[in-house]
Amino acid sequence: MESEHQLDKSITGRLKYAIAVTTLTLLAEVIGGIWTNSLALLSDAAHVFLDLFALVLSLVAIRLASYPASDTRTFGWHRTEVFASFINGATVFLIAIAITYEAILRFIEPQPIKSLPMFIIAAVGLVMNLVAASALHQHSHDDLNVRSAFLHVIGDAAVSVGVIVAGVAIYFTGQHILDPIASIVIGCTIFWGAWRVLRESTHILLEGTPRGLKTSEVVETIRGIEGVHGIHHFNLWTICSHILALSAHIDIDPEHKGNKAEVLRNIEEVLFDKYHISHTTLQVECTLCVEAPVIKEFRHRPRKSSIHGHTHHGSCSHGHHDHAH
Repeated sequence: MESEHQLDKSITGRLKYAIAVTTLTLLAEVIGGIWTNSLALLSDAAHVFLDLFALVLSLVAIRLASYPASDTRTFGWHRTEVFASFINGATVFLIAIAITYEAILRFIEPQPIKSLPMFIIAAVGLVMNLVAASALHQHSHDDLNVRSAFLHVIGDAAVSVGVIVAGVAIYFTGQHILDPIASIVIGCTIFWGAWRVLRESTHILLEGTPRGLKTSEVVETIRGIEGVHGIHHFNLWTICSHILALSAHIDIDPEHKGNKAEVLRNIEEVLFDKYHISHTTLQVECTLCVEAPVIKEFRHRPRKSSIHGHTHHGSCSHGHHDHAH
C-alpha cells in the first residue's frame, strides 16, 4: 500500500507526463491547423487547450494542498483553483464563439483544405490523447482532480476521432464544407465543456452546496446517528473541488450528554466516509436554537463596534459563534 506522500508523488509524476504529451499535441494541432487551413483541427486544438488547463489545474491543486494555512488565509490557497477554473471557462467560451463565427463564414465561402495532412495530424493527436489517458488511468479512482482530467482527455480523444473522420471524408469526396461542419460540432462540445466549468466554479464561489449532495439527505444521515436529537444552523458548502465543509449545531440526547465527544467523532467519521466531507465545525447543546430552522438564514446587519471601538457598517453579523471540534 502506497503512503499518502508516495501516492501524491506518483500522481504528480503522471500528471507532469500527461501535461508534456498534451502540450505537444496542442502545438502540433495549432501549427497543423494553420498549415492545412483546417478550422476543425484548430477547433480540436482549442479543446486540447481546455484539457491542458484541466491537467495543470489538477497539478496546481495538489501543490496548493501542501501550502499551510495562515492568519490571513485560514483555508490556505485552495480557492485559487476555483478562480482559475472560472477564468479558464470564460476564456474557452469566447474561443468557442470565435470558432463558431469562423465556421459560419466558411459555410458562406468554403475554403480549400489539405485533407491528408489534416488526417495525419489528427491521428497523431488521437494517439497522444490515448497516451496521456493511459498515464492518468491508474490514479483516476484515487483523486477527484485526476479523474476529472482523465475524463477531459478521453473527451478530447473522441473529438480527435471526429476530425479524423472529417479529414477522410474531405479527402475522398472533396467536400471542403465538411470542415466547418466538423468545427461547429466541436465548437458545441467546447461550449458545453466551458459552460460546465463556468457553472461549477460560479456555484463554488457563491458558497453553493456540493454537486451531487442533497442537503436533506445529509441532515437525515446526521439525525440517524446514535445520540443525536436534532440539528440546527446547518451549512454545507464547497471550499474547492476536493474539500467539502459543513457546520452545524447538534442537539444531543440527554442520555448521551456525558459522551458528547464520541457522538461528534461518530458524526465526523460518517460524514467523511459517506460524503467525503473532511472539514466540519460542530457545536453541541444549542439550547437557544432548538426550535430554529435546520438551515440558518443569514442577514446583513451593521456591526455596532469592533475590538478597537470603531464602527463598521454593512458587515454580515451571524449572531452566534461556532466552536470547532
